[in-house]
Amino acid sequence: MTILPVIPISPDQPDAVKTRRRPSMPPRHLADLDLAGRKSAVASLGEPAFRAKQLSTHYFGRLVRDAAAMTDLPAGSRDKLTADLLPTLLTPIREQACDDGATRKTLWRLHDGALVESVLMGYPDRVTACVSSQAGCGMACPFCATGQQGLTRNLSVAEIVDQVVYLAGVAASGAVTGSPPRLSRVVFMGMGEPLANYPRVIEAVRRLTSPAPEGLGLSQRHITVSTVGLVPAMRRLIAEQLSVTLALSLHAPDDDLRDELVPVNQRWKVAEVLDAAFDYAAQTGRRVSIEYALIRDVNDQPWRADLLGRLLKGKLAHVNLIPLNPTPGSKWDASPKPVEREFVRRLQEAGVSTTVRDTRGREIDGACGQLAAGELTDASAGGAAADAEVAQ
Repeated sequence: MTILPVIPISPDQPDAVKTRRRPSMPPRHLADLDLAGRKSAVASLGEPAFRAKQLSTHYFGRLVRDAAAMTDLPAGSRDKLTADLLPTLLTPIREQACDDGATRKTLWRLHDGALVESVLMGYPDRVTACVSSQAGCGMACPFCATGQQGLTRNLSVAEIVDQVVYLAGVAASGAVTGSPPRLSRVVFMGMGEPLANYPRVIEAVRRLTSPAPEGLGLSQRHITVSTVGLVPAMRRLIAEQLSVTLALSLHAPDDDLRDELVPVNQRWKVAEVLDAAFDYAAQTGRRVSIEYALIRDVNDQPWRADLLGRLLKGKLAHVNLIPLNPTPGSKWDASPKPVEREFVRRLQEAGVSTTVRDTRGREIDGACGQLAAGELTDASAGGAAADAEVAQ
């Protein structure tokens, strides 16, 4: 494992460290606006409308986030435009890499002190970014590091998009070992419940999939949006007529256990959640990914594999089994490999497509929320109040 150095906060910005800040949305950014909105914003600054396309080409087309590198803009215009449309949204606090550089995780501090994470994963045929949609999470799943932090706030469209643009730039630099130099996939599986931040997540998806220079030009089919099962939002997603993949974090096929593992199940039960997922698959023709974290002696019993197989048999669905990445001090642990193999066998015997997720990033606290949780713990132990305050 390679651990990249912690990036210190500038000493001339003490407020970023020492001042208690209430959660607040960031200033407007280029990525919050479509191309027409950018032209209007540029015009309001007294600049010609074509400057909007120039800024957009730098940001989305060339993955340039540093105003100083936008040398085709006159200095006076550059300063004015970047101050208004390219404020700093994400400040890296810690960056780590493992898998010989193929997996890279970044912990970000937002403008109000909130912490979020994103991960870049390289494979021989693709590069995938896993991004956060909220700072913290309000779903309270007990085995999830982020769920135990609680919700700080939603991220803005630009805070979501800026994670992807940064990671696309890392991929383009050739830093991801053994992978193509182009980011091709994005999964909304980082911190937060994406469908609880519905309008901004959908707008971020549109920004990521719009052709450059309006957006990043990714395929909708290469975007995955996850949910723990917010049924009204799932049905709203059906009406969007997008072709993104829907990933349902199920984790248990029976209501008794899922009520405990995924507390939102107390409102929308397994049958209702699966009905919405199957309706999404029928409307879009896109196979739903059923996410299932295997937890030792909790949800890995053979009878639960059989029940899940019966629920999914004949449906346009695929089971993605996830070996649990336990968090420090947690009572939850991953299922033994023989138990995992038997769970897979029973699902496949029922005719359900099943794979086991690649266990990336264990050495770098790869599960969502682990770096942020560690940062908060370190800050508390060291007496640094600022990091502890962002969790409140």
